Amino acid sequence: MQYDTATRLYPGTSKPAVNELNLSIADGELLVLVGPSGSGKSTLCRTINRLEPIDSGTIAIDGEELPAEGRKLAQLRSDVGMVFQSFNLFAHKTILQNVMLAPMKVRKKSKDEAREKALALLERVGIANQADKYPAQLSGGQQQRVAIARSLAMNPKVMLFDEPTSALDPEMINEVLNVMTGLAADGMTMLVVTHEMGFARGAANRVVFMADGAIVEHAEPKEFFANPKSDRAKDFLGKILNH
Repeated sequence: MQYDTATRLYPGTSKPAVNELNLSIADGELLVLVGPSGSGKSTLCRTINRLEPIDSGTIAIDGEELPAEGRKLAQLRSDVGMVFQSFNLFAHKTILQNVMLAPMKVRKKSKDEAREKALALLERVGIANQADKYPAQLSGGQQQRVAIARSLAMNPKVMLFDEPTSALDPEMINEVLNVMTGLAADGMTMLVVTHEMGFARGAANRVVFMADGAIVEHAEPKEFFANPKSDRAKDFLGKILNH
């Protein structure tokens, strides 16, 4: 995935939320975005599948530039799975139905094929025994794992995670991070916005530190946490690691 000199202005202003970023993510790479609140991490994540428009620049997935709208955008967007802070599950559908829906509607899979794939994915994220329950009957960690399975059901080329554990109770965080670590081990291309520094240190191939809408520095986790180059990163790590 290639993010080339892309800029996103705050609506109605000339102030950039994301300012002329250049970023590439290799196939199979787990890239973690960290930085203070308001640094542009979530905006960057949301622009990748055009949930937020960009005002200039280009975004490409597998060499294909993402258009601003239309059928081609819908097609490319279906190759990008996204997991949000909130789970966004359909409350009136069972867990199994939530995972089956998009493959049937978008990929035109048969009901039997979608069901078989959905059950396999629920098994993969550790909640196949909850398939017939409704979202309200599950814990937050279980619901987030359903959201991950739902994204995986579309066979995405890349997965985006925007603070996937921030709405969870502390005891539920690890069960979601463990699923994400498993995906990384299986070679899924992933961009993760998170404040979970243990996950960034242990699972990421590369850590990107953002501030004021710009990439300040990036490095392998061992190098970033042991020897941050910028004063902004040193200050950020000093606050978050000593909290």
